[in-house]
Amino acid sequence: MAEKKQEVELRIEKVWERREEFLALNPSGQVPVLEVSGGPMLSDSVAITEYLEEVYPDPNLLGRHPEARAETRRLVSWFDQKFNSEVTAMLVHQKITKRLLSLGEPDSMAIRAGNGNIHMHLEYVAWLTEDRRWLAGDEFSLADIAAAAHFSCVDYLGDVPWDEHPRAKDWYARIKSRPSFRGILGDHIPGYPPPKHYADLDF
Repeated sequence: MAEKKQEVELRIEKVWERREEFLALNPSGQVPVLEVSGGPMLSDSVAITEYLEEVYPDPNLLGRHPEARAETRRLVSWFDQKFNSEVTAMLVHQKITKRLLSLGEPDSMAIRAGNGNIHMHLEYVAWLTEDRRWLAGDEFSLADIAAAAHFSCVDYLGDVPWDEHPRAKDWYARIKSRPSFRGILGDHIPGYPPPKHYADLDF
């Protein structure tokens, strides 16, 4: 929404509470949900972003040609599915979600797996940006947004070994410098402060 320069009111939804009012908006009980003033109620991040692309086509965040759009969609899926299952779920769920929901102690084996898996993904980011300015090509896209969303969650824990992957770090530094990303860097989880470098643009 910020990249499209559209105002949005963000609301926190504790999905584990399964409020009836929220389930009426999205029976799956998952976020995100976008309520358009005078328009539709949308759920699922892919459906929402593609809707926004069609309604607010400038700037283009999906790709100007079929091949570019296919690559963007492929990488969005990579990070929302593969990275999420191999890294985000292993680290964020174990270290933050389980504590917030009193689901027991973190699983040390899962944490070790997440810390090991992230190196492959950082190497992949480095490989993608060897010949491209951004992940899906020479233009900033939804692929960069999806990847940065996951990396920022893990970086909030201090678990991204940026110094071991300088090319990926350079890509993320450019993401952090975008005005649209500053609000994300200002978000804090009560009782869980991020590391000092988290919001530092020159980390």
